[in-house]
Amino acid sequence: MYINIIVKKKLKFNSKTIHGGQIFEKGYGAVMPPIYQTSTYKQESPGVHMGFEYSRTHNPTREALQNSLASIENGKYGLAFSSGLAAIDAIMKLLKPGDEIISTYDLYGGSYRLFQKIFSRFGLKFHFEDLSRVENLKNKINSKTKLIWIETPTNPMMNIIDIQTVCKLAKSKNILTAVDNTFASPYIQQPLDLGADVVMHSATKYLAGHSDLILGSIVTNNDEIAEKLSFIQNASGAVPGPMDCFLTLRGIKTLHIRMQRHCENCREIAEFLQKHKKIDKVYWPGFKNSRFFNVAKKQMKDFGGMLSFIPKGANYQTAEKIIKKMNVFTLAESLGGVESLVGHPASMTHASIPKKERERSGLLDSLIRLSVGIEDIDDLIDDLDGALN
Repeated sequence: MYINIIVKKKLKFNSKTIHGGQIFEKGYGAVMPPIYQTSTYKQESPGVHMGFEYSRTHNPTREALQNSLASIENGKYGLAFSSGLAAIDAIMKLLKPGDEIISTYDLYGGSYRLFQKIFSRFGLKFHFEDLSRVENLKNKINSKTKLIWIETPTNPMMNIIDIQTVCKLAKSKNILTAVDNTFASPYIQQPLDLGADVVMHSATKYLAGHSDLILGSIVTNNDEIAEKLSFIQNASGAVPGPMDCFLTLRGIKTLHIRMQRHCENCREIAEFLQKHKKIDKVYWPGFKNSRFFNVAKKQMKDFGGMLSFIPKGANYQTAEKIIKKMNVFTLAESLGGVESLVGHPASMTHASIPKKERERSGLLDSLIRLSVGIEDIDDLIDDLDGALN
């Protein structure tokens, strides 16, 4: 199996983002791993090579990124994929027809589409439940349950799932747990330390951090799972190119300082919106009166850069009007970049989920989602206030 991890265990997180799992390039001592823009590698004789033979299977730039991913998630094995959905696709391929998966009911629309429109056709059965209430999980587990899919904070309702509690229950039943850690990033929470078997990221978002690439990642400590995922990665071939790996690795080096500002700005905006006379509800786990606050405080270093809100008396038309008046916040898909983005989940990121299912989790047509960037906070608040007024 080709996964080579070099972990500098004594480093703290902020240092791991820069040095974790890295070695100097041997040819010229380059500080940054070079972009190995090659599809194949010279062999001395058939089957005798320098550790690399074909870039779908392994590439030095991708290896450097995978080592970094493992380091910042406190994992042994890191794997990079061409997108977050490609990473989820690989995880689902660990299962077989007849297996059942319990997922949170409030999750990214692309994940829901992949589960229901693709993998359900191949004999996998999915149950979507409110996993923030562990009794719902207990009631749904049966002998066919093989995987629990956790997304926390959830997208876009910002619900918090107690990772440690869910993983403890899953382990007692010999069920795998996978956590989509995209919204939090490893800076805020590290699911492997809380008992998860697999952690997944759309690295497009906070890890890369600059809205300039598409990439996914998986990290695990489980030798058997790593072996299987490595085989799937090579056999299915959904791997990122060396340039995207290089850019993601560069993004990770500033993850800690970017996340600090994302969290600071999001906190101020959440408090501003909560007090605004034209806002009905704000969804952000950092409010002390939130039912999620204690769990979030326990498993998260901070409360992240994402929030959602509903204006008073709003419908789709009102939400659309507010969004169109924003200037600093850009209307766009995605999240986690240095620039602030605004989205309308019901018609954008979650349009693939049937309306009845969306509304079951509270995702109304009037809901607006913010990805709070790292601009000056006064400019962001002025932009929101102007749009609302």
